[in-house]
Amino acid sequence: MSTLDTDVIVIGAGPVGLTLANLLGSRGQRAIVLEARSELIEYPRGVGLDDESIRTLAATGLWPQIQPYTVPNHVVRFVNGKGQVLATNAPRTDEFGFARKHGFIQPLVDKELAAGLDRFAGTELRFNHRVVGLEDRGDHVVVTAERLDAEGQVTDTATITGTYAVGCEGGSSLTRKWMGVEFEGKSPSTRWVVVDVDDDPIGTPSVYLGADPRRPYVSIGLPHGIRRWEFMLFDHEPTEVVDDPTWMGRLIGHFLPSPESITIINKRVFTHHGRIATSFRKGRVFIAGDAAHLMPVWLGQGWNSGIRDATNLAWKLSSVLSGHADDALLDTYTAERHPHAADMIDINMYVGALMKCGPLTGKLRDVTMGALNVVPRIKSYFTELRFKPMPRYTAGVVVDQATLAVGSSQPTYRSAKLLPFVDAAHDLSPVGLQFIQPRVNTSTQTDTLLDEVTGHWWTIAAWGNNPARFLGPEELAAVERHGIRLVAFMPETQRPWAEKRFADSPVPVTVVGDPTGRLKDWFDTRACGTVILRPDHFVAAACLAQQTSQALGAVLAAAAYRTTTTEGGGA
Repeated sequence: MSTLDTDVIVIGAGPVGLTLANLLGSRGQRAIVLEARSELIEYPRGVGLDDESIRTLAATGLWPQIQPYTVPNHVVRFVNGKGQVLATNAPRTDEFGFARKHGFIQPLVDKELAAGLDRFAGTELRFNHRVVGLEDRGDHVVVTAERLDAEGQVTDTATITGTYAVGCEGGSSLTRKWMGVEFEGKSPSTRWVVVDVDDDPIGTPSVYLGADPRRPYVSIGLPHGIRRWEFMLFDHEPTEVVDDPTWMGRLIGHFLPSPESITIINKRVFTHHGRIATSFRKGRVFIAGDAAHLMPVWLGQGWNSGIRDATNLAWKLSSVLSGHADDALLDTYTAERHPHAADMIDINMYVGALMKCGPLTGKLRDVTMGALNVVPRIKSYFTELRFKPMPRYTAGVVVDQATLAVGSSQPTYRSAKLLPFVDAAHDLSPVGLQFIQPRVNTSTQTDTLLDEVTGHWWTIAAWGNNPARFLGPEELAAVERHGIRLVAFMPETQRPWAEKRFADSPVPVTVVGDPTGRLKDWFDTRACGTVILRPDHFVAAACLAQQTSQALGAVLAAAAYRTTTTEGGGA
Protein backbone atom coordinates (compact mmCIF):
# COMPACT_ATOMS: atom_id res chain seq x y z
CA MET A 1 0.00 0.00 0.00
CA SER A 2 1.57 3.29 -1.11
CA THR A 3 0.19 5.65 1.53
CA LEU A 4 -0.62 4.73 5.12
CA ASP A 5 -2.32 6.87 7.72
CA THR A 6 0.46 6.29 10.23
CA ASP A 7 3.44 4.14 11.16
CA VAL A 8 2.04 2.58 14.32
CA ILE A 9 -1.59 2.31 15.41
CA VAL A 10 -1.71 2.19 19.20
CA ILE A 11 -4.92 0.78 20.65
CA GLY A 12 -5.62 2.15 24.13
CA ALA A 13 -4.66 5.47 25.76
CA GLY A 14 -3.45 4.07 29.06
CA PRO A 15 0.08 4.74 30.31
CA VAL A 16 1.63 2.02 28.14
CA GLY A 17 0.06 3.19 24.89
CA LEU A 18 0.79 6.85 25.64
CA THR A 19 4.41 6.11 26.60
CA LEU A 20 4.92 4.04 23.46
CA ALA A 21 3.51 6.83 21.26
CA ASN A 22 5.74 9.42 22.96
CA LEU A 23 8.85 7.28 22.47
CA LEU A 24 8.00 6.75 18.83
CA GLY A 25 7.31 10.44 18.31
CA SER A 26 10.57 11.44 19.95
CA ARG A 27 12.43 9.25 17.42
CA GLY A 28 10.59 10.62 14.42
CA GLN A 29 7.92 7.98 13.87
CA ARG A 30 4.19 8.64 13.46
CA ALA A 31 1.56 7.12 15.74
CA ILE A 32 -2.21 7.31 16.11
CA VAL A 33 -3.59 6.37 19.53
CA LEU A 34 -7.19 5.12 19.54
CA GLU A 35 -9.18 5.26 22.79
CA ALA A 36 -12.78 4.10 23.26
CA ARG A 37 -13.42 6.47 26.20
CA SER A 38 -14.20 10.12 25.77
CA GLU A 39 -11.39 11.10 28.16
CA LEU A 40 -8.57 9.59 30.20
CA ILE A 41 -9.46 7.59 33.30
CA GLU A 42 -9.68 10.00 36.24
CA TYR A 43 -9.36 7.61 39.19
CA PRO A 44 -5.95 6.40 40.43
CA ARG A 45 -4.90 2.84 39.61
CA GLY A 46 -1.16 2.37 39.81
CA VAL A 47 0.59 4.01 42.76
CA GLY A 48 4.19 2.74 42.51
CA LEU A 49 6.79 4.05 40.07
CA ASP A 50 10.30 2.59 39.90
CA ASP A 51 13.60 3.97 38.68
CA GLU A 52 13.58 2.02 35.41
CA SER A 53 10.26 3.59 34.46
CA ILE A 54 11.47 7.06 35.37
CA ARG A 55 14.45 6.54 33.09
CA THR A 56 11.97 5.87 30.29
CA LEU A 57 9.87 8.90 31.22
CA ALA A 58 13.04 10.96 31.04
CA ALA A 59 13.66 9.53 27.57
CA THR A 60 10.27 10.88 26.48
CA GLY A 61 11.35 14.33 27.65
CA LEU A 62 8.42 14.55 30.07
CA TRP A 63 10.02 13.79 33.44
CA PRO A 64 10.17 17.49 34.50
CA GLN A 65 6.40 17.74 33.98
CA ILE A 66 5.70 14.43 35.74
CA GLN A 67 8.04 14.77 38.72
CA PRO A 68 5.72 17.08 40.72
CA TYR A 69 3.18 14.24 40.91
CA THR A 70 5.63 11.83 42.58
CA VAL A 71 7.27 11.26 45.94
CA PRO A 72 10.68 9.54 46.05
CA ASN A 73 11.92 6.81 48.41
CA HIS A 74 8.53 5.21 49.02
CA VAL A 75 9.17 2.82 51.91
CA VAL A 76 7.10 -0.38 52.11
CA ARG A 77 6.63 -2.24 55.41
CA PHE A 78 5.18 -5.73 55.63
CA VAL A 79 3.38 -6.01 58.98
CA ASN A 80 1.33 -8.68 60.72
CA GLY A 81 -2.02 -8.37 62.48
CA LYS A 82 -0.34 -6.94 65.58
CA GLY A 83 1.40 -4.23 63.61
CA GLN A 84 4.81 -5.86 64.02
CA VAL A 85 7.14 -5.18 61.09
CA LEU A 86 8.10 -8.47 59.43
CA ALA A 87 10.08 -6.94 56.56
CA THR A 88 10.97 -3.46 55.32
CA ASN A 89 11.59 -2.52 51.73
CA ALA A 90 13.50 0.78 51.72
CA PRO A 91 16.13 0.74 48.94
CA ARG A 92 18.35 3.83 48.91
CA THR A 93 20.41 3.01 45.85
CA ASP A 94 20.19 5.11 42.70
CA GLU A 95 22.28 3.20 40.17
CA PHE A 96 19.93 4.14 37.33
CA GLY A 97 19.94 7.83 38.19
CA PHE A 98 16.80 8.05 40.33
CA ALA A 99 15.48 6.77 43.64
CA ARG A 100 14.43 3.12 43.33
CA LYS A 101 10.79 3.59 44.39
CA HIS A 102 8.34 6.47 44.06
CA GLY A 103 4.70 6.96 44.90
CA PHE A 104 2.73 8.78 42.20
CA ILE A 105 -0.69 9.98 41.09
CA GLN A 106 -1.43 8.06 37.90
CA PRO A 107 -4.21 10.21 36.38
CA LEU A 108 -1.99 13.30 36.51
CA VAL A 109 0.94 11.41 34.99
CA ASP A 110 -1.29 10.04 32.24
CA LYS A 111 -2.44 13.58 31.41
CA GLU A 112 1.16 14.71 30.94
CA LEU A 113 1.83 11.72 28.69
CA ALA A 114 -1.23 12.59 26.61
CA ALA A 115 -0.28 16.26 26.41
CA GLY A 116 3.22 15.26 25.34
CA LEU A 117 1.89 13.87 22.08
CA ASP A 118 1.09 17.41 20.94
CA ARG A 119 4.82 17.97 20.44
CA PHE A 120 4.91 15.68 17.41
CA ALA A 121 3.23 16.64 14.14
CA GLY A 122 2.71 13.01 13.12
CA THR A 123 1.25 11.77 16.40
CA GLU A 124 -2.32 12.16 17.63
CA LEU A 125 -4.76 10.84 20.23
CA ARG A 126 -8.30 10.07 19.07
CA PHE A 127 -10.92 9.62 21.79
CA ASN A 128 -14.32 7.97 21.20
CA HIS A 129 -12.79 5.40 18.85
CA ARG A 130 -13.70 1.85 19.89
CA VAL A 131 -11.68 -0.71 17.94
CA VAL A 132 -13.82 -3.55 16.61
CA GLY A 133 -11.65 -5.08 13.90
CA LEU A 134 -8.05 -5.88 12.96
CA GLU A 135 -6.52 -7.09 9.72
CA ASP A 136 -2.91 -7.97 8.93
CA ARG A 137 -2.52 -7.64 5.17
CA GLY A 138 1.10 -8.71 5.05
CA ASP A 139 2.69 -5.34 4.29
CA HIS A 140 0.43 -3.23 6.53
CA VAL A 141 -2.40 -3.44 9.05
CA VAL A 142 -5.95 -2.15 8.93
CA VAL A 143 -7.83 -1.24 12.10
CA THR A 144 -11.57 -0.61 12.13
CA ALA A 145 -13.00 1.56 14.91
CA GLU A 146 -16.50 2.67 15.78
CA ARG A 147 -16.79 6.39 16.36
CA LEU A 148 -18.88 7.16 19.44
CA ASP A 149 -20.81 10.26 20.44
CA ALA A 150 -20.93 11.80 23.91
CA GLU A 151 -23.54 9.23 25.03
CA GLY A 152 -21.44 6.33 23.79
CA GLN A 153 -23.62 5.64 20.76
CA VAL A 154 -22.05 4.64 17.43
CA THR A 155 -22.15 7.41 14.84
CA ASP A 156 -20.06 5.80 12.09
CA THR A 157 -16.90 3.77 11.57
CA ALA A 158 -13.33 4.72 10.79
CA THR A 159 -10.67 2.71 8.99
CA ILE A 160 -7.05 3.43 9.92
CA THR A 161 -4.04 1.96 8.14
CA GLY A 162 -0.55 1.59 9.56
CA THR A 163 2.65 -0.37 9.24
CA TYR A 164 2.17 -1.98 12.66
CA ALA A 165 -0.48 -2.10 15.41
CA VAL A 166 0.05 -2.46 19.15
CA GLY A 167 -2.76 -3.39 21.54
CA CYS A 168 -2.42 -1.64 24.90
CA GLU A 169 -6.09 -1.82 25.85
CA GLY A 170 -5.91 -3.80 29.10
CA GLY A 171 -6.70 -7.28 30.32
CA SER A 172 -9.78 -7.80 28.14
CA SER A 173 -7.70 -6.91 25.08
CA LEU A 174 -9.43 -7.36 21.73
CA THR A 175 -5.97 -7.40 20.15
CA ARG A 176 -4.82 -10.39 22.21
CA LYS A 177 -8.02 -12.24 21.40
CA TRP A 178 -7.54 -11.48 17.71
CA MET A 179 -4.00 -12.89 17.93
CA GLY A 180 -5.41 -16.14 19.29
CA VAL A 181 -2.67 -16.64 21.87
CA GLU A 182 -3.20 -18.36 25.20
CA PHE A 183 -3.51 -16.22 28.34
CA GLU A 184 -1.90 -18.54 30.83
CA GLY A 185 -2.03 -18.31 34.61
CA LYS A 186 -4.50 -17.89 37.44
CA SER A 187 -7.26 -15.50 38.40
CA PRO A 188 -7.86 -16.02 42.13
CA SER A 189 -11.42 -15.38 43.19
CA THR A 190 -10.39 -13.10 46.05
CA ARG A 191 -11.86 -9.60 45.71
CA TRP A 192 -10.44 -6.40 47.14
CA VAL A 193 -11.95 -2.97 47.62
CA VAL A 194 -9.80 0.08 46.92
CA VAL A 195 -10.63 3.33 48.72
CA ASP A 196 -8.88 6.60 47.85
CA VAL A 197 -9.30 9.41 50.38
CA ASP A 198 -8.50 13.11 50.06
CA ASP A 199 -6.82 15.19 52.81
CA ASP A 200 -4.91 12.17 54.13
CA PRO A 201 -6.35 11.62 57.63
CA ILE A 202 -3.30 9.64 58.76
CA GLY A 203 -0.48 11.67 57.26
CA THR A 204 2.33 9.10 57.26
CA PRO A 205 4.23 9.12 53.96
CA SER A 206 4.84 5.48 53.08
CA VAL A 207 3.23 2.04 52.58
CA TYR A 208 2.03 -0.73 54.90
CA LEU A 209 1.13 -4.18 53.65
CA GLY A 210 -1.03 -5.54 56.43
CA ALA A 211 -0.90 -9.36 56.56
CA ASP A 212 -3.68 -9.43 59.15
CA PRO A 213 -5.50 -12.81 59.33
CA ARG A 214 -8.65 -10.96 60.44
CA ARG A 215 -8.67 -8.98 57.18
CA PRO A 216 -5.59 -8.31 55.05
CA TYR A 217 -5.20 -4.65 54.06
CA VAL A 218 -2.93 -2.10 52.42
CA SER A 219 -2.42 1.49 53.56
CA ILE A 220 -0.53 3.89 51.27
CA GLY A 221 0.45 7.52 51.64
CA LEU A 222 0.47 9.19 48.21
CA PRO A 223 1.41 12.61 46.82
CA HIS A 224 -1.02 15.53 47.03
CA GLY A 225 -2.41 14.41 50.38
CA ILE A 226 -4.10 11.23 49.13
CA ARG A 227 -4.43 8.10 51.29
CA ARG A 228 -5.20 4.74 49.69
CA TRP A 229 -6.60 1.75 51.54
CA GLU A 230 -7.19 -1.69 50.09
CA PHE A 231 -9.17 -4.32 52.01
CA MET A 232 -9.77 -7.95 51.18
CA LEU A 233 -13.40 -9.00 50.86
CA PHE A 234 -14.39 -12.39 52.23
CA ASP A 235 -16.31 -14.86 50.10
CA HIS A 236 -19.53 -14.37 52.05
CA GLU A 237 -19.47 -10.58 51.58
CA PRO A 238 -21.35 -9.35 48.50
CA THR A 239 -19.62 -6.77 46.35
CA GLU A 240 -22.43 -4.29 47.07
CA VAL A 241 -21.43 -4.13 50.73
CA VAL A 242 -18.72 -1.58 49.85
CA ASP A 243 -21.50 0.96 49.21
CA ASP A 244 -22.70 0.70 52.82
CA PRO A 245 -21.28 3.70 54.74
CA THR A 246 -21.62 1.88 58.06
CA TRP A 247 -19.65 -1.12 56.80
CA MET A 248 -16.98 1.11 55.27
CA GLY A 249 -16.80 3.16 58.44
CA ARG A 250 -16.08 0.01 60.47
CA LEU A 251 -13.23 -0.92 58.12
CA ILE A 252 -11.54 2.45 58.21
CA GLY A 253 -12.40 2.87 61.88
CA HIS A 254 -9.59 0.43 62.69
CA PHE A 255 -7.18 3.14 61.53
CA LEU A 256 -8.91 6.43 62.42
CA PRO A 257 -10.68 7.93 65.43
CA SER A 258 -13.26 9.69 63.20
CA PRO A 259 -13.85 7.69 60.00
CA GLU A 260 -17.10 9.52 59.33
CA SER A 261 -15.25 12.74 58.48
CA ILE A 262 -13.13 11.45 55.60
CA THR A 263 -13.58 12.53 51.98
CA ILE A 264 -13.68 9.53 49.67
CA ILE A 265 -12.46 10.31 46.16
CA ASN A 266 -13.11 6.91 44.69
CA LYS A 267 -13.81 3.33 45.64
CA ARG A 268 -14.06 0.21 43.52
CA VAL A 269 -13.77 -3.56 43.75
CA PHE A 270 -11.22 -5.55 41.79
CA THR A 271 -9.82 -9.07 41.55
CA HIS A 272 -6.13 -9.92 41.31
CA HIS A 273 -4.91 -11.81 38.26
CA GLY A 274 -1.67 -13.57 37.41
CA ARG A 275 -1.74 -14.21 33.65
CA ILE A 276 0.58 -13.88 30.69
CA ALA A 277 0.14 -14.31 26.94
CA THR A 278 2.19 -17.04 25.32
CA SER A 279 3.41 -14.58 22.67
CA PHE A 280 3.41 -10.80 22.42
CA ARG A 281 3.52 -10.75 18.60
CA LYS A 282 1.59 -12.08 15.64
CA GLY A 283 2.81 -10.76 12.31
CA ARG A 284 2.47 -6.98 12.33
CA VAL A 285 0.41 -6.90 15.52
CA PHE A 286 1.75 -6.69 19.08
CA ILE A 287 0.42 -6.48 22.63
CA ALA A 288 1.89 -4.66 25.62
CA GLY A 289 1.06 -3.92 29.24
CA ASP A 290 -2.04 -5.53 30.75
CA ALA A 291 -3.02 -6.81 27.32
CA ALA A 292 0.09 -9.02 27.47
CA HIS A 293 0.29 -9.78 31.20
CA LEU A 294 -1.70 -9.20 34.38
CA MET A 295 -0.16 -9.31 37.83
CA PRO A 296 -1.29 -8.65 41.41
CA VAL A 297 -0.58 -5.24 42.87
CA TRP A 298 1.66 -6.17 45.81
CA LEU A 299 4.98 -4.92 44.45
CA GLY A 300 3.49 -2.17 42.30
CA GLN A 301 4.83 -3.74 39.12
CA GLY A 302 1.80 -3.80 36.82
CA TRP A 303 2.33 -0.21 35.67
CA ASN A 304 6.11 -0.57 35.57
CA SER A 305 6.06 -3.85 33.64
CA GLY A 306 3.93 -2.21 30.98
CA ILE A 307 6.38 0.68 30.70
CA ARG A 308 9.19 -1.85 30.27
CA ASP A 309 7.23 -3.33 27.36
CA ALA A 310 6.87 0.09 25.74
CA THR A 311 10.56 0.84 26.28
CA ASN A 312 11.64 -2.43 24.68
CA LEU A 313 9.25 -2.32 21.75
CA ALA A 314 9.60 1.37 20.87
CA TRP A 315 13.26 1.38 19.86
CA LYS A 316 12.81 -1.81 17.87
CA LEU A 317 9.85 -0.42 15.94
CA SER A 318 11.82 2.79 15.35
CA SER A 319 14.80 0.79 14.06
CA VAL A 320 12.65 -1.07 11.53
CA LEU A 321 10.53 1.89 10.50
CA SER A 322 13.57 4.12 9.92
CA GLY A 323 15.21 1.50 7.70
CA HIS A 324 18.05 0.53 10.04
CA ALA A 325 16.87 -3.01 10.82
CA ASP A 326 14.95 -5.86 9.28
CA ASP A 327 11.57 -6.91 10.62
CA ALA A 328 13.23 -9.92 12.31
CA LEU A 329 14.36 -7.58 15.10
CA LEU A 330 10.76 -7.43 16.31
CA ASP A 331 10.79 -11.14 17.13
CA THR A 332 13.12 -10.35 20.03
CA TYR A 333 10.35 -8.41 21.81
CA THR A 334 8.63 -11.53 23.15
CA ALA A 335 11.94 -13.32 23.74
CA GLU A 336 13.16 -10.50 25.96
CA ARG A 337 10.03 -9.35 27.75
CA HIS A 338 8.11 -12.58 28.36
CA PRO A 339 10.54 -14.21 30.85
CA HIS A 340 10.81 -11.16 33.09
CA ALA A 341 7.07 -10.45 33.08
CA ALA A 342 6.48 -14.09 34.05
CA ASP A 343 8.99 -13.79 36.91
CA MET A 344 7.27 -10.65 38.18
CA ILE A 345 3.90 -12.39 38.15
CA ASP A 346 5.30 -15.31 40.15
CA ILE A 347 6.82 -13.16 42.90
CA ASN A 348 3.69 -11.01 43.15
CA MET A 349 1.57 -14.13 43.51
CA TYR A 350 3.90 -15.35 46.25
CA VAL A 351 3.66 -12.06 48.17
CA GLY A 352 -0.12 -12.26 47.84
CA ALA A 353 -0.08 -15.72 49.39
CA LEU A 354 1.90 -14.36 52.35
CA MET A 355 -0.64 -11.57 52.75
CA LYS A 356 -3.58 -13.97 52.97
CA CYS A 357 -2.22 -16.45 55.52
CA GLY A 358 -4.74 -17.70 58.08
CA PRO A 359 -4.18 -17.60 61.85
CA LEU A 360 -2.05 -20.76 62.08
CA THR A 361 0.04 -20.28 58.94
CA GLY A 362 0.28 -16.60 59.82
CA LYS A 363 1.95 -17.41 63.14
CA LEU A 364 4.43 -19.70 61.38
CA ARG A 365 5.13 -16.96 58.82
CA ASP A 366 5.69 -14.36 61.55
CA VAL A 367 8.12 -16.57 63.48
CA THR A 368 10.03 -17.51 60.34
CA MET A 369 10.35 -13.97 59.01
CA GLY A 370 11.28 -12.67 62.46
CA ALA A 371 14.13 -15.17 62.65
CA LEU A 372 15.33 -14.38 59.14
CA ASN A 373 15.43 -10.66 59.90
CA VAL A 374 18.13 -11.31 62.50
CA VAL A 375 20.54 -12.28 59.71
CA PRO A 376 21.90 -9.04 58.17
CA ARG A 377 22.35 -10.48 54.68
CA ILE A 378 18.80 -11.79 54.57
CA LYS A 379 17.40 -8.60 56.07
CA SER A 380 19.11 -6.54 53.37
CA TYR A 381 17.62 -8.88 50.77
CA PHE A 382 14.24 -7.34 51.63
CA THR A 383 15.40 -3.83 52.54
CA GLU A 384 17.30 -3.27 49.30
CA LEU A 385 14.62 -4.84 47.08
CA ARG A 386 17.01 -7.56 45.91
CA PHE A 387 14.16 -10.07 45.82
CA LYS A 388 12.67 -8.18 42.87
CA PRO A 389 13.84 -9.83 39.63
CA MET A 390 15.80 -7.33 37.56
CA PRO A 391 15.36 -7.61 33.81
CA ARG A 392 18.21 -9.66 32.32
CA TYR A 393 18.07 -10.53 28.66
CA THR A 394 19.73 -13.86 27.91
CA ALA A 395 18.27 -14.13 24.41
CA GLY A 396 17.56 -11.41 21.86
CA VAL A 397 19.69 -8.39 21.05
CA VAL A 398 22.65 -9.56 23.13
CA VAL A 399 26.10 -10.97 22.48
CA ASP A 400 27.75 -13.52 24.77
CA GLN A 401 30.71 -11.93 26.54
CA ALA A 402 32.96 -15.01 26.43
CA THR A 403 32.32 -16.23 22.89
CA LEU A 404 30.79 -13.17 21.18
CA ALA A 405 28.05 -15.51 19.98
CA VAL A 406 25.10 -13.67 18.44
CA GLY A 407 21.66 -13.59 20.04
CA SER A 408 22.30 -15.23 23.42
CA SER A 409 24.30 -14.49 26.54
CA GLN A 410 25.33 -16.57 29.52
CA PRO A 411 25.17 -14.80 32.90
CA THR A 412 28.73 -15.89 33.74
CA TYR A 413 31.90 -16.76 31.85
CA ARG A 414 33.40 -19.08 34.48
CA SER A 415 33.66 -22.03 32.11
CA ALA A 416 34.76 -20.03 29.10
CA LYS A 417 38.07 -21.13 27.63
CA LEU A 418 38.43 -17.98 25.57
CA LEU A 419 39.03 -15.61 28.48
CA PRO A 420 41.72 -17.22 30.67
CA PHE A 421 43.68 -13.98 30.76
CA VAL A 422 40.93 -11.74 32.18
CA ASP A 423 41.27 -10.31 35.65
CA ALA A 424 37.96 -9.32 37.28
CA ALA A 425 36.45 -9.15 40.74
CA HIS A 426 33.80 -11.69 39.74
CA ASP A 427 32.72 -13.76 36.76
CA LEU A 428 29.30 -12.20 36.20
CA SER A 429 28.64 -10.76 32.77
CA PRO A 430 26.89 -7.37 32.48
CA VAL A 431 25.42 -8.30 29.10
CA GLY A 432 21.64 -8.16 29.13
CA LEU A 433 21.50 -5.91 32.17
CA GLN A 434 20.69 -2.21 32.31
CA PHE A 435 23.74 0.06 32.43
CA ILE A 436 24.18 2.44 35.33
CA GLN A 437 23.47 6.17 35.13
CA PRO A 438 25.73 8.26 37.38
CA ARG A 439 26.23 12.00 37.18
CA VAL A 440 29.01 13.04 34.84
CA ASN A 441 30.80 16.02 33.30
CA THR A 442 31.64 16.94 29.71
CA SER A 443 33.15 20.03 28.11
CA THR A 444 29.65 21.55 27.90
CA GLN A 445 27.72 19.86 30.73
CA THR A 446 28.41 19.64 34.45
CA ASP A 447 26.86 17.30 37.02
CA THR A 448 24.39 15.87 34.55
CA LEU A 449 22.88 12.40 34.28
CA LEU A 450 24.66 10.13 31.83
CA ASP A 451 21.62 9.67 29.55
CA GLU A 452 21.59 13.42 28.94
CA VAL A 453 25.03 12.98 27.36
CA THR A 454 24.68 9.69 25.51
CA GLY A 455 21.09 10.20 24.38
CA HIS A 456 18.61 7.38 23.82
CA TRP A 457 20.02 5.56 20.84
CA TRP A 458 23.05 3.28 20.38
CA THR A 459 26.28 4.02 22.24
CA ILE A 460 29.74 2.47 22.21
CA ALA A 461 31.49 3.48 25.43
CA ALA A 462 35.04 2.65 26.47
CA TRP A 463 36.83 3.22 29.76
CA GLY A 464 40.01 5.29 29.33
CA ASN A 465 40.05 4.84 25.56
CA ASN A 466 38.64 6.26 22.35
CA PRO A 467 36.59 3.34 21.00
CA ALA A 468 37.06 4.63 17.45
CA ARG A 469 40.72 3.53 17.65
CA PHE A 470 39.57 -0.09 17.75
CA LEU A 471 37.16 0.08 14.80
CA GLY A 472 38.04 -0.56 11.18
CA PRO A 473 36.77 1.42 8.18
CA GLU A 474 33.66 -0.76 7.75
CA GLU A 475 32.74 -0.49 11.42
CA LEU A 476 33.30 3.28 11.41
CA ALA A 477 31.01 3.53 8.39
CA ALA A 478 28.37 1.52 10.28
CA VAL A 479 28.71 3.86 13.26
CA GLU A 480 27.94 6.85 11.08
CA ARG A 481 25.22 5.07 9.10
CA HIS A 482 23.26 3.98 12.16
CA GLY A 483 23.78 7.10 14.27
CA ILE A 484 25.82 5.30 16.94
CA ARG A 485 27.43 7.61 19.47
CA LEU A 486 31.02 7.02 20.60
CA VAL A 487 31.90 7.85 24.20
CA ALA A 488 35.13 7.75 26.19
CA PHE A 489 34.71 7.47 29.97
CA MET A 490 37.54 9.11 31.90
CA PRO A 491 38.42 10.02 35.47
CA GLU A 492 37.50 13.67 35.75
CA THR A 493 41.18 14.48 36.24
CA GLN A 494 41.98 13.14 32.76
CA ARG A 495 39.07 14.65 30.87
CA PRO A 496 40.93 17.77 29.57
CA TRP A 497 43.79 15.57 28.35
CA ALA A 498 41.41 13.19 26.57
CA GLU A 499 39.51 16.01 24.88
CA LYS A 500 42.76 17.20 23.28
CA ARG A 501 44.02 13.69 22.52
CA PHE A 502 40.83 12.56 20.80
CA ALA A 503 40.18 15.79 18.89
CA ASP A 504 41.40 14.14 15.67
CA SER A 505 39.24 11.03 16.09
CA PRO A 506 38.10 9.56 12.74
CA VAL A 507 34.55 9.67 14.11
CA PRO A 508 33.58 12.25 16.77
CA VAL A 509 33.86 10.96 20.32
CA THR A 510 32.32 12.50 23.43
CA VAL A 511 34.66 12.54 26.42
CA VAL A 512 32.77 11.96 29.67
CA GLY A 513 34.35 12.77 33.02
CA ASP A 514 33.57 10.50 35.98
CA PRO A 515 33.68 12.84 39.02
CA THR A 516 32.01 10.36 41.41
CA GLY A 517 34.08 7.31 40.47
CA ARG A 518 30.99 5.19 39.86
CA LEU A 519 31.86 4.45 36.25
CA LYS A 520 35.39 3.44 37.27
CA ASP A 521 33.98 1.15 39.97
CA TRP A 522 31.64 -0.43 37.40
CA PHE A 523 34.44 -1.28 34.98
CA ASP A 524 36.83 -2.19 37.80
CA THR A 525 34.66 -5.14 38.84
CA ARG A 526 33.85 -6.43 35.35
CA ALA A 527 36.00 -8.14 32.74
CA CYS A 528 35.49 -5.55 30.03
CA GLY A 529 36.82 -2.20 28.89
CA THR A 530 34.12 -1.45 26.32
CA VAL A 531 30.34 -1.75 26.32
CA ILE A 532 27.84 -1.41 23.51
CA LEU A 533 24.61 0.06 24.86
CA ARG A 534 21.22 -0.34 23.23
CA PRO A 535 18.74 2.53 22.87
CA ASP A 536 16.99 1.28 26.04
CA HIS A 537 20.32 1.51 27.93
CA PHE A 538 20.77 -2.25 28.28
CA VAL A 539 24.20 -3.73 27.62
CA ALA A 540 24.16 -5.50 24.25
CA ALA A 541 27.84 -6.47 24.41
CA ALA A 542 30.78 -6.16 26.78
CA CYS A 543 34.31 -6.85 25.63
CA LEU A 544 37.98 -6.01 25.87
CA ALA A 545 39.03 -2.92 23.94
CA GLN A 546 40.70 -5.02 21.23
CA GLN A 547 37.43 -6.87 20.63
CA THR A 548 35.34 -3.75 19.94
CA SER A 549 35.17 -4.24 16.18
CA GLN A 550 34.13 -7.90 16.44
CA ALA A 551 31.60 -7.12 19.19
CA LEU A 552 29.96 -4.37 17.13
CA GLY A 553 29.54 -6.71 14.17
CA ALA A 554 27.92 -9.29 16.46
CA VAL A 555 25.54 -6.72 17.95
CA LEU A 556 24.43 -5.47 14.55
CA ALA A 557 23.76 -9.07 13.54
CA ALA A 558 21.79 -9.75 16.74
CA ALA A 559 19.68 -6.66 16.05
CA ALA A 560 19.10 -7.60 12.38
CA TYR A 561 20.63 -4.25 11.42
CA ARG A 562 21.19 -3.77 7.71
CA THR A 563 24.57 -3.26 6.06
CA THR A 564 23.00 -0.32 4.19
CA THR A 565 20.06 1.90 5.12
CA THR A 566 17.86 4.28 3.20
CA GLU A 567 17.25 6.69 6.06
CA GLY A 568 19.52 7.87 8.85
CA GLY A 569 19.51 8.85 12.38
CA GLY A 570 18.57 7.67 15.73
CA ALA A 571 17.54 9.78 18.67
